[in-house]
Amino acid sequence: MIEKINITADFILNKIPFQPEIALILGTGLNSVAEMMQISVVLDYADVPNMPISTAPSHQGRFVFGKLGDKKVVIMQGRLHYYEGYSMQDITFPIRVLKAIGVKKLIITNAAGSLREHLQPGDLVLIKDHLNLTGDNPLIGKNNEKLGERFPSMHEPYSKKMIEFSQKIAEKHNFKLETGVYAGLTGPSLETLAECKMLQILGADLVGMSTVPEAIVAIHSQMEVLGISVVTNLSNIFHSNPHTQEEIRANAIKARHNMEILITNLMKKI
Repeated sequence: MIEKINITADFILNKIPFQPEIALILGTGLNSVAEMMQISVVLDYADVPNMPISTAPSHQGRFVFGKLGDKKVVIMQGRLHYYEGYSMQDITFPIRVLKAIGVKKLIITNAAGSLREHLQPGDLVLIKDHLNLTGDNPLIGKNNEKLGERFPSMHEPYSKKMIEFSQKIAEKHNFKLETGVYAGLTGPSLETLAECKMLQILGADLVGMSTVPEAIVAIHSQMEVLGISVVTNLSNIFHSNPHTQEEIRANAIKARHNMEILITNLMKKI
């Protein structure tokens, strides 16, 4: 694992003019954030040694390096999902590489279903905690102390400081920004009505198929993490119509303006 990480990190470092401080993972429908950057280098995953390829719809599958304001940033346009057939170690390999090239802060975004009626499509929600319901964990197996400790604390996986910064930005710019608990499932099948009711009982406000493995490995790698969900659909607790990928992407686009305001202003704070 260490050798693979180093090979990939060295390849990337030889292609870019700086070491990024901050990384953003863009979820479904959120590619416009990359358009705000002063772009220096774009690397397709397919051209990067050892890098798995994203196959999810609308995920472009590339690293974009540049500046947002005065911050040196790398954006992942496209992530890897467990449902694509990759292992937990595969889908979190990019997080290991981000750490190796200098990233200290990670902003994870995703498209999520709402389990609470007050969280409506187009809303942004800060993840305050998560439920790992994937039945797996990317840290299973022999631990390498060079990567992180054997039993990392998940007491507070999402940075309170970055959550507070985000809330102040939303208040200043007058847009809705809630907090919630995100339930991470494997997918790719969407949740049944019974599963949605169970998730509500467990305390989840949002449900999706990503983020949790990435956050676990980022914490293991001593990164500071912020999670932001875009509500793209209400769960079938509230209605019986099936969701389409087109609907989910359209609702993600509704949140684009507020997401751009949030990310732009966060760069001035963190």
